Amino acid sequence: MTLLQIMSDKDAADVTLRTEDDAVIAAELAKRGITFERWPLLENLTGATSTEDLLAEYASRIDALNADGRYKFIDVARIHPDESDPEWPAKATAARTKFLDEHRHAEDEVRFFAAGQGCFYLHLGDEVLATVCTAGDLVSVPAGTLHWFDMGTRPEFVAVRFFEEEDGWIGDFTGDKISGGFPTLDELVGA
Repeated sequence: MTLLQIMSDKDAADVTLRTEDDAVIAAELAKRGITFERWPLLENLTGATSTEDLLAEYASRIDALNADGRYKFIDVARIHPDESDPEWPAKATAARTKFLDEHRHAEDEVRFFAAGQGCFYLHLGDEVLATVCTAGDLVSVPAGTLHWFDMGTRPEFVAVRFFEEEDGWIGDFTGDKISGGFPTLDELVGA
């Protein structure tokens, strides 16, 4: 379920909006300079779909988004539970905690979720916008936007990532532990 929950940055219990309506989500994010779109899902997408096949299937959408050639590096990030791997819980925890603290990037953070889910928490002035993205969602967070990302305690997603520079994903962490006072992805979707 795609979801937007807007909260005060001082008190997560002070919720001013909670919606699953794609049009409302897009409008609220657009008011704040955030791009949100829904792309059609591929019916034949499976966990075994190769990166090359996935990018080829979405080539027309990717080409339209990158018409100006701005994004030099386009790849696919994947994480799936693997119960056969005894190291998987530790790998999942490490992947999740990597971006749970507030940070910003030097370039836009553009993600298309082809499968699974993740939540971008956008710290904009005196509010935090928890934006749960699911399969079919494209979000573009402008460079310099304070945010954090939660992929949940059981991470599972396939996301196309767009970068201007090869190291565009590297975060500049603020040291602010604000993220600890807000509901996790699991709590948001379980509510």
